[in-house]
Amino acid sequence: MKVLVLGATGYIGSAVVSRLTLEGHDVVPLVKNAAALHPDVPVRVGDLTDPASLRAAVTDDVDAVVNLATPTGDEAVDTAALDALLAPLRGTGRAFVYTSGVWVLGATGDTAATEDTGTDPIAIVGYRPRIEQRVLAAAGDDVRAVVIRPGIAYGRDGGIPGLMTGWAREHGTGRYVGPVSTRWPMVHVDDLAELYALALTKAQPGDLLHGVAWESVPAAAVAAAADIAAGGPGRAEPWPYAEAAESLGAPFAEALALDQVVSGRRAVEELGWQPSRPYVLTDLSELTGGTHA
Repeated sequence: MKVLVLGATGYIGSAVVSRLTLEGHDVVPLVKNAAALHPDVPVRVGDLTDPASLRAAVTDDVDAVVNLATPTGDEAVDTAALDALLAPLRGTGRAFVYTSGVWVLGATGDTAATEDTGTDPIAIVGYRPRIEQRVLAAAGDDVRAVVIRPGIAYGRDGGIPGLMTGWAREHGTGRYVGPVSTRWPMVHVDDLAELYALALTKAQPGDLLHGVAWESVPAAAVAAAADIAAGGPGRAEPWPYAEAAESLGAPFAEALALDQVVSGRRAVEELGWQPSRPYVLTDLSELTGGTHA
């Protein structure tokens, strides 16, 4: 398939591009500025704030669109961008895969949330459920529209756990926001990339899938493993919410303190997804990222 990918150079996007390329797909990144790239690299030029450029990028030879781009934070802008990307796909049966995230579920309690659980988004993803519904509704217009909600991704020394390793180096100990009981649904970025590849070829129109390999990982344990990755002995201490909010911004601090248990069984059962990468604590603890300052 020829696949147009938005957000191809990001943390998750680069892993997805690698996987799609490995599986023989022809990946065409959508970029803001092609001048910075080698002239032989096939790209399309477009910007989320310019709907006409997005519509023009989805030419007839594009078999699928994968949107991994970071939202702008403006619902009107993101809605216009989505409509522009979907317009050329309507009535064609071609695939559109949109990236959301588990934070739209809000705090879940102890029962694992599924794709049928109602949304209760925190501030950082406040309007995202409405975007999700707009994507899924396109299935009624003969678009193979799919929404994937990744858990907190790790691996390749990146994602939020990669940030935590940096905090451990800076502060001399691992740090976590919120109570010690906070849990995160998580997924290795390479396992997640395999889910995107499966979704392109096997998902049904209107599918909503959680990209979660581990339903609930203690955030404090991730912080301790990040301390080991930073060269420490595996210490972790709470980062007072007010301090974290001042340093990171309140919406992100709220997200880090969000306690969730989320199931990814649907992708396993319906698409045959088989997450196989090491557990996050193993992955982090095996890194040799340097010592504390």
